Amino acid sequence: MRSVIDIKDLSTTELNELVAVAEDIIENPDKYAHKCDRKKLATLFFEPSTRTRLSFEAAMYELGGHVLSMSAAGSSSAAKGESVADTAKTVSCYADIIAMRHPKEGAPLVAAMNASIPVINAGDGGHNHPTQTLADLLTIHREKGRFDNLTIGLCGDLKFGRTVHSLISAMTRYSGIKFVLISPKELMIPSYVKKIIKEAGAECIETTDLAEYMPELDILYMTRVQRERFFNEEDYLRLKDSYILTPEKLTTAKANLSVMHPLPRVNEISVKVDDDPRACYFKQVLNGKYMRMALILKLLEVD
Repeated sequence: MRSVIDIKDLSTTELNELVAVAEDIIENPDKYAHKCDRKKLATLFFEPSTRTRLSFEAAMYELGGHVLSMSAAGSSSAAKGESVADTAKTVSCYADIIAMRHPKEGAPLVAAMNASIPVINAGDGGHNHPTQTLADLLTIHREKGRFDNLTIGLCGDLKFGRTVHSLISAMTRYSGIKFVLISPKELMIPSYVKKIIKEAGAECIETTDLAEYMPELDILYMTRVQRERFFNEEDYLRLKDSYILTPEKLTTAKANLSVMHPLPRVNEISVKVDDDPRACYFKQVLNGKYMRMALILKLLEVD
């Protein structure tokens, strides 16, 4: 039995294999329609979610399986004080695999240590979001045809952005990657993530200026400033509109730039950008379903 809590739990070979399976699912959906017959996925979401929870559920249904869903902490025994460990042991009696989102960093790891079935981290606080990274990887591969020799701009909340941390951890495995880290000084990338970049020998630039580096980028990964991660409302209000992507700001960008965003967006990408062929964020949403299908198959050891 195996769980995925961090993107580092998957080798580079496994990442490439998951992308290949997802590509095959896209091309041959009927081949996978009954792979998980009689299997059950439990979605345990202690924090609000639209895309992640629904894409996990859609993924399991499209594999022929069933879903047991808990969409709010208040509707579970957590409201009575039940521990994550006990919840994991209990749900293991009912399901074959768990997808868990939790506001506390490390909670899915605790679940994995106590469950008798695989656990997938569907986001834990500001720490990790490995399946969003899988969606990002499939999007990059489908848009660029490769994972190497790319200049990736990451813009917005790089301090609390778990999707950013996981994507960097994945992309540092490939050669010729250059990161341009664009954020207010208060929301700069944490030191432990910078250490990952340094140890991988990847090139890295930290800046507050998106416009200066826009012409260099192959990928622009926008993120929202996350109100729920702030302790101080004044700080959030001061920083929330630091970067707003508009069609005008894309005039200097490459014709084949890929604009990505893990969503939800607030106002950091103008809706006018949605019609630009370089906008890929809704493609990411769909790609997330296919990669979650591939991961469920892998962890359930379904051929």
